[in-house]
Amino acid sequence: MKKIVLALCTAFAFALPVHAQTAAPVDPAATAAVKELLTAMKFREMMVASFEQINKNMPAIMEQSAVAAIQANATMSDTEKAAKIAQARRDIPQAAAAFSSTFSDPALLDELVAETIPLYARHFSAAEIKQLAAFYKTPVGAKMLSTMPQIMNESMQISQKIVMPRIGAAIEKLTKIK
Repeated sequence: MKKIVLALCTAFAFALPVHAQTAAPVDPAATAAVKELLTAMKFREMMVASFEQINKNMPAIMEQSAVAAIQANATMSDTEKAAKIAQARRDIPQAAAAFSSTFSDPALLDELVAETIPLYARHFSAAEIKQLAAFYKTPVGAKMLSTMPQIMNESMQISQKIVMPRIGAAIEKLTKIK
């Protein structure tokens, strides 16, 4: 079971966006523009909503993946599979709680904001960032922001439906190698 939880954690970690570290200082005008953009985007609120969705969906995602991996293991009998599934169902709440505590860390949002500022500054000029902020202040921009958590949730469900069987197959291949 620990292998399954570790594989799930690793897969989930790779699914999250990665913000590259940057050593180059960010232009103060760009920093101010990105902060304005993040405020207009309600970045913190959107991230909190995303984390809440992840926390809500994580136990089911973990269970579905674990069950699929166990069921796909041709070396186990039905009795062994049933026992492993029962064990997985007992272990998943603890693993999900570990994820939840990670997403509940107050410093997490501050770190995300700190890493997001140079990200936007690398890809957009201060003037372009201001234009983006202006868009998110419009009714359509505000609607996009307000529907984004639901769109992300539905996208996660689509990804889960398509990706999880493949992750289960990959986990089975790994367990056969060991």
